[in-house]
Amino acid sequence: MRITLPIVFVAAAALLLTGCTAASGPTASNCAGVASGSVSDSVKVTGKAGAEPKVTFSKPLKAKTTQRSFVTTGKGAAATTSKTVDIALVAYNGSTGKELTTNGYGKTAKIPVTVGDSSLIPVLSDVVKCAPVGSRVVTTAPVKKAFGSADPSTLGLKSSDTIVFVADIVDMVPSKADGKPQAAQAGFPTVKLAKDGAPTVTVPKSDPPTETKTEVLKKGSGAKVAAGDTVTVQYQGVIWSSGKVFDQSWAGRGPTQFPLVDGKMIPGFIKGLVGQTVGSQVVIVMPPADGYGDKGNAQAGISGTDTLVFVVDILKTEK
Repeated sequence: MRITLPIVFVAAAALLLTGCTAASGPTASNCAGVASGSVSDSVKVTGKAGAEPKVTFSKPLKAKTTQRSFVTTGKGAAATTSKTVDIALVAYNGSTGKELTTNGYGKTAKIPVTVGDSSLIPVLSDVVKCAPVGSRVVTTAPVKKAFGSADPSTLGLKSSDTIVFVADIVDMVPSKADGKPQAAQAGFPTVKLAKDGAPTVTVPKSDPPTETKTEVLKKGSGAKVAAGDTVTVQYQGVIWSSGKVFDQSWAGRGPTQFPLVDGKMIPGFIKGLVGQTVGSQVVIVMPPADGYGDKGNAQAGISGTDTLVFVVDILKTEK
């Protein structure tokens, strides 16, 4: 279960050719995604690159299994297990034809989806698995199968409905920061990285700082993060007093998005990330006032006196 540290932007329940009808297409060698079928093939999709597509289908659309058809097959890398891709996506109620949600088109932030991420609704892996970057796909599924144990009623869906997704696989998201290593600062926790980039944090025995401090372990050469941006990151959160990991994206979930907006994120995250550059890895140490305050976060095991340590890999930023 995802813990709402800073409020996580999860678009789970939330480019190419024009004038195409969905049709079966190749995915990638040695990778098998969901097969096409008559239901997904029946969905017609038109629209220009970068814009929300126009989607039409006969109502009510009834799916008994999950099917996926390629409107366009891209030439980029395939979204294999544990890989994360950014997508733009629009979803419909197949029973009524009503548009349910749209994300990632125009200036809105793309959605990172990691293949096999168990914290997302199951169908999102089916949407992207084995699809090469540059593809546009149609996925149809019965709601009960698509959402698993998640509640579809928040989108106005019934378990007997069919859901329709049209997604553009925009690009592959890096799995870790690739910036230039920097010298560690005295007084900060030490960070040891596994081959895949996952950190192990060792907290010093000294008292924590009384104000938010930031250390740069890798300096990226990408865009500068600004207040109000939506950042895509890998992160791990540790409690200073115990060294316990209370939440992280590394445990099979993959990169996660956060909006750097007051009221939607704990203050220490905004202080620590604004002004940093994409490709950087930073350590943010924040006292309770910039974390969860004197109430703490009981669900995460954080008391009102706990100082927090975050190791954050900045992978992408969007306005």
